[in-house]
Amino acid sequence: MAKSVKKTATSKPAAEKVDKPVKKAAPRKSLSLSPAETIEAASETSLAKLRELNLDYQLQSEIDWCLASYRGDGNPVGLYEMVERSINAFKAELAKKTKGVTSKFIGELQKALETR
Repeated sequence: MAKSVKKTATSKPAAEKVDKPVKKAAPRKSLSLSPAETIEAASETSLAKLRELNLDYQLQSEIDWCLASYRGDGNPVGLYEMVERSINAFKAELAKKTKGVTSKFIGELQKALETR
């Protein structure tokens, strides 16, 4: 059964309501990351995908080690090498048509390498 809506005496008709001025939203700050932050994010993404698909355990451990090293000394050189290796691994899996590996995903990792 449908519920009936009761109007109360306290509700105002639509014509009597006063519209408040609408505030404009503040402009968004750009979410640009530094090249080191970009490669760190790409490394974390590739590590998560490798773990999700149970691929190349050696590469997983090396990415994990490089991430810890980067967080310790701030030198991202090892991360660039690991992302390059993970791109090659993902390209091989794309050729095998492994579910979860897309050309868009690989393209995003390659963009992160271009920020050097």
